[in-house]
Amino acid sequence: MTEITPTTAEFEAGWNYIQKGITKLKKILEGLPDPQFNSEEHMTLYTTIYNMCTQKNPLTKQLYDNYNKAIEEYLAETVLPSIKETYDEFFLRELVKRWENHKVMVKWMSRFFTYLDRYFTVTNKLPSLHQVGMTCFQQLIYQAVHSSVKDAVIGLIARDRKGKQIDRGLLKKVLDILVAVGTEETDYANDFETDMIKDTAAYYSRKGSNWALKYSCPEYMLKAEESLKRERERVLHYLYDISEPKLVETLETELLVGHANQLLENEQSGCRSLFRDEKVDDITRICRLYHKIPQGLELVSSIFRQHVTDDGLAIVNQATETANNKAENGAGVDEQVLIRKMIELHDKYMTYVGFMNHTSFHKSLKEAFEVFCNKNVADISSAELLATFCDNILRKGGNQKLSDEAIEDTLEKVVKLLQFVHDKDLFAEFYRKKLARRLLFDKSCSDELERSVLTKMKQLCGGQFTSKMEGMVMDFMLARENQAHFQEYLSNQSVENPMTDFNVTVLTTGYWPSYKTSDINLPAEMVRCVEDFKEYYHSKSQKRRLHWIYSLGHCNVLGKFDSKPIELLMSTFQAVVLLLFNNSDRLSYSEIKDQSNLGDDDLVRVLFTLSCAKYNILNKEPSTKSISPTDSFNFNPKFTDKMRRIKIPLPPTQERKKVVEDVDNGRRYLVDASVVRIMKSRKILSHQELITECVDQLKNLFKPDIKLIKKRIDDLINRDYLERDQKNPNTYRYVA
Repeated sequence: MTEITPTTAEFEAGWNYIQKGITKLKKILEGLPDPQFNSEEHMTLYTTIYNMCTQKNPLTKQLYDNYNKAIEEYLAETVLPSIKETYDEFFLRELVKRWENHKVMVKWMSRFFTYLDRYFTVTNKLPSLHQVGMTCFQQLIYQAVHSSVKDAVIGLIARDRKGKQIDRGLLKKVLDILVAVGTEETDYANDFETDMIKDTAAYYSRKGSNWALKYSCPEYMLKAEESLKRERERVLHYLYDISEPKLVETLETELLVGHANQLLENEQSGCRSLFRDEKVDDITRICRLYHKIPQGLELVSSIFRQHVTDDGLAIVNQATETANNKAENGAGVDEQVLIRKMIELHDKYMTYVGFMNHTSFHKSLKEAFEVFCNKNVADISSAELLATFCDNILRKGGNQKLSDEAIEDTLEKVVKLLQFVHDKDLFAEFYRKKLARRLLFDKSCSDELERSVLTKMKQLCGGQFTSKMEGMVMDFMLARENQAHFQEYLSNQSVENPMTDFNVTVLTTGYWPSYKTSDINLPAEMVRCVEDFKEYYHSKSQKRRLHWIYSLGHCNVLGKFDSKPIELLMSTFQAVVLLLFNNSDRLSYSEIKDQSNLGDDDLVRVLFTLSCAKYNILNKEPSTKSISPTDSFNFNPKFTDKMRRIKIPLPPTQERKKVVEDVDNGRRYLVDASVVRIMKSRKILSHQELITECVDQLKNLFKPDIKLIKKRIDDLINRDYLERDQKNPNTYRYVA
């Protein structure tokens, strides 16, 4: 090159010199032998262009246009033909090579023409020299080959999916070109990605159909999981991050959603068999794959619910069958086995719910347990069975092999089962009855455990649910203190008491179950003890009245028989009858009734246990196994037993029917209170809204019957608590 240094350069002469520099740049880019630019050449080119831009008649517009033409000529005459001569992977390699060369050319050309960018393009608001260079490549090269580029890239991705070796670095560079020069219609997202996703969907649609026929459900899920993993790896290596959600959604649609019913409901390898065989890893994988799909886990949770329901019903049916077989031999339901199996079932499937980690499985587990936890077993409700199970756990001797920690853990699991029982009020009443017996007959294994289980119930069902039971436990704690004070009172009064031990438990009427009171004639020894306690109690509290419930009392009576003395543990009623024979050798049924003042029902039960049951303390004439009003009785001095202390139990009474009746009656008042409470708050309400709100309020205690609610509404209308709207009979108004 020769130097030109005119102060005023003509355009043609100046451009010819510039053209020689551009030609040298092209040769360098094409790899032809030509020395690199030195600093002197660079400065000479820059100075030439500077002078042409700053002379009296600036040639900036012509230079700007010729800059554009020079790049366009090179791209059209050299670059585009060289790209079109190649195919497939070589085509992409040539494109990448030419793109890298083009960036170098634009870089050097921009340096030569820097003065244009500094003033001319800015002043005239024209695209910068770099923008012009990129636009030329976009319009002349990319627009011409972008369709072929797209097909070639998608073809390489398809080869990659088939496990063939490809140059991932090359793909990354090609996709970078798409992002750099693509227009709105032909860029990465709107052009390439759309077709790539379509090809992906078609590929995995075929794969999914083939795999579904060839593999079992667990094997298919392994394939699907591996495919998702590999697609994410492709995004990491050469695709852009914006493609990952679309790729994942495509795979989920084609591989998981499209074949869900066929795979998950498969009898041989689907979810039912996986749950049955406890294939935890396979179930976890299914949940992991379907977790992020909208409603993806609904089918799995539905199968899970049915499986748990079937398992639970099998336990209940087995217990019912066993109970029916035992009933023929006089035995009943073994609630210990049944409830423990339910606890084990709940523990097992709570583990599944834990690792499946989705609300739909919690809901499914709850719905499944509600089905079989509310089934009767041999006409015994689940509420009663749970209460009986708790009673056995908390009673002395019920579970001697269990530690306090084990008992508390078991009771906590029982309370978890209670949440599935609809008739919680029925459970509460049975539990309260049994709690009363444990406390009154000193059968509770631990006060601390009693309070602990009540706390757990309170957390589940609320304070109102356990308030009476908590009051009973508190009553009994106070009764112990009261007994100590009574003994102190007796010692201070120097009372002569033939009864060496006399204990009284004072109960608060509102807390305890209702018991039948009997105005029986007590022996003189008992009367003196009762009077002593009355005197003591009234000295402490004159405003409280005592009602004596002798049916709950028990006595230790020393029987002097010919062979040896035997201590008899019996109820107060039994002791009253037996002590009559201290004064008479022989008594008829009517005489015993008159002297004891016992009712026929109670007297028959007492005489049966003393003369016809296991221990014949009394002789009966005639010697039959039933009690009639014409019978007569006398003391049996020849009675003996190998034990020196025996308990004479009363025949068990069937409380179930009465408890159920009491609960049914109580529900009427609960419904009344709920309806009045709702109407007092809302004033005016439609029939359906009132029913819905009432059911919602009471569902934590029991599942109210709609017919019962309707009857109670009618009754409240008759009692002027509510009235029907005159214009709309289906609307109620609260009567203040």
